[in-house]
Amino acid sequence: MSRAPLWRAVAALAVIATSLFLALTMPPRLGLDLRGGTQLVFETQDSPTVKADAAATDRTLEVLHRRADALGVVDPTLVRSGEKRIIVELPGVLDPRRAAEVIGRTAQLSFHAVLGDDGQTRDEDGRPLRLGPAVIGGDGVTDAAARTDPQRGAAWFVTVDFRETGPWQKLTGAAACEPVGDPKRRVAIVLDDKVISSPQVNEGTPCRTGMPGGSTDITGSFTPEEAQNLAVLIKGGSLPVPMKIVEQRTVGPTLGAEAITASAQAAVVGVVLTGAFIILVYRVVGLLAAVALVSYGLISYAALTALGATLTLPGLAGFVLAIGMAVDANVLVFERAREEYGRAGLRAALDQGFRKAWSAIADSNITTLLAAGLLFWLASGPVKGFGVTLSIGVLASLVSALLITRALTQWIIGRVPPRISGIGSIGRMRTWLTARNPFVMRHARRWLVGAAVLVVIAVAGLVSRGLNFGVEFTGGRLVEFTTATPVSADAARAAVSGAGFPNAVVQSSNEAISVRTGQIGADDVDRIQRALGGQATKVRDELIGPSLGEELRRNALIALGVALAAQLVYLAARFRWTFGAAAVLALLVDTAAVVGAFAWFGKPIDGVFLAAMLTIVGYSVNDKVVVFDRVRELWAAQRKAPFAQVVNQAILQTVPRTVNTGLGALFILAALAVFGGDSLRDFAIALLIGIVVGTLSSSLVAGPLAIVFERHSKQPPPSPPARRAPRSREGSGAVV
Repeated sequence: MSRAPLWRAVAALAVIATSLFLALTMPPRLGLDLRGGTQLVFETQDSPTVKADAAATDRTLEVLHRRADALGVVDPTLVRSGEKRIIVELPGVLDPRRAAEVIGRTAQLSFHAVLGDDGQTRDEDGRPLRLGPAVIGGDGVTDAAARTDPQRGAAWFVTVDFRETGPWQKLTGAAACEPVGDPKRRVAIVLDDKVISSPQVNEGTPCRTGMPGGSTDITGSFTPEEAQNLAVLIKGGSLPVPMKIVEQRTVGPTLGAEAITASAQAAVVGVVLTGAFIILVYRVVGLLAAVALVSYGLISYAALTALGATLTLPGLAGFVLAIGMAVDANVLVFERAREEYGRAGLRAALDQGFRKAWSAIADSNITTLLAAGLLFWLASGPVKGFGVTLSIGVLASLVSALLITRALTQWIIGRVPPRISGIGSIGRMRTWLTARNPFVMRHARRWLVGAAVLVVIAVAGLVSRGLNFGVEFTGGRLVEFTTATPVSADAARAAVSGAGFPNAVVQSSNEAISVRTGQIGADDVDRIQRALGGQATKVRDELIGPSLGEELRRNALIALGVALAAQLVYLAARFRWTFGAAAVLALLVDTAAVVGAFAWFGKPIDGVFLAAMLTIVGYSVNDKVVVFDRVRELWAAQRKAPFAQVVNQAILQTVPRTVNTGLGALFILAALAVFGGDSLRDFAIALLIGIVVGTLSSSLVAGPLAIVFERHSKQPPPSPPARRAPRSREGSGAVV
């Protein structure tokens, strides 16, 4: 064995050992949709004196941090998104009303002298007061706490500590000079332009000297929760600028646990089915690829935990889906190795397979990374996690295939007979295609007409049925309940309509009920829950503001447009403009088919659908890259051959890889559709349609379009690659 396989084996062991250590020692960071809690998205607004820019939003973020800490939330997450938005995640907080009231309240706190009882302001008992200018603002407070004192009775009060003693002593000293019972002897504590307490200064307070120390008590008829909330607001301080809630998501922990279990089941079933399939097709090297596939899962999980990435429900779907995509690199290598066997021995064929498949592997994975990057850049909420997980999965699949699979197969390939190696023959499918050699491109026009008919059907669905945009793209509220016993859709609709929401969209499946409405408040949600019966339990609550919904819908269109444009630019630079244009037009057929199917079926168009569409773009380009990579290779070697014949030959040679890779992904998606729940089921359906159509369009749409475009192109055929210097040989072939 040469040094190259030895160092590769050592590197593979090091990667696996490191991944195993990280997986066992570092817990995963679960998103709120998996562990339960509330996510609030605030948008800062301009005030008469302060512009809501990035600096003001950062100062607001600091105040929200203090409030979240004072709430006692374990491991809160607060980050600025863009210039004006703040994302607040509160694990374990399942009451969005309390979170929004305490975290997002403007809380303009101030302390005033009372000038008389003839003003427009009302005190805590409703009596008029005339107030002087603010003497102390919210930034003058250092601490606040809710307390009780048995010696003072059972009432709750709030203790406030000041940053400086001078202003407080000046304020109380001036009030102490007024007679007892005079309104001017009072000090008004104002929160958000409302007097929350206006106590009289104690009789023992010296005139002009004021109350000693730098603290005071706010008394009133406070419940324990009211006193705690007030203390949080005072301690947190005033917000520099006003805010409004543009998005709210609340998920119960039970739903998250079920999602984790369902995704784990889908992953296990998908891996078992995919592993069994590649072992059946590729025998010994397939078995080693299955081992590498398990290693891929370990590497991906370890990378997620090491980077501190948040694992969300769509992220879990991305993790499971990437398992199917990880098979692609192995299939590409094994199919190229099968082609090379006969001209070289087993070891040389395997080495040539890795070398010649590298171009297609690199191009296809780069296009998927482009789609994943767009998801992270333009998506929001849990869908961002899908982009991160998919990116990590793509990189981990490269390590799995090009390092671990290569080390294992190079170790075993000289020790087994060619018959059971898995690459000692071209396979049944390639044998059948070679024997018949069908000229698929003879019917190029028919294939293009069929694609046009498919697009027309999709457009007809869009025109006649329209798109069922989810709350995420329209704005509104989506609430999901579970019930102890199944409730029919008609009964649920009647109950919701009776609660005062006749226009709500109500859906019922098994023991779950989802209600989608316009912009309603938390009290309205409670009324709907009571109408559904005492056994209804709220497990999900999402509120999207209309402006944010419009923005997300616009970003979704931008994301798809940019994805197609990025693929065109990349393919044109990597290949030639004719190939890039053909691939992008074929991608338009793929996306139209999926969107049209969702229009006809009335399936929801939401963030998860966006993730599916961008994944389809990346996955479908993979197929087209593999086909055009082979076209470029064959055309360079057969520069005088008719281009249609070259395209036909490239399609036939890549069919085994396309079918085997597609089946590997279909096993995973079928498992997601069965075990993944409603939202992931729609995700899996979109990908199933996209992958089937995308696989067919790679040959029957992109190929014919490339033939048409090349008739109008003046570019010469690609030049043959430079001949490689011969490498040293060992055993039955070269060792790379």
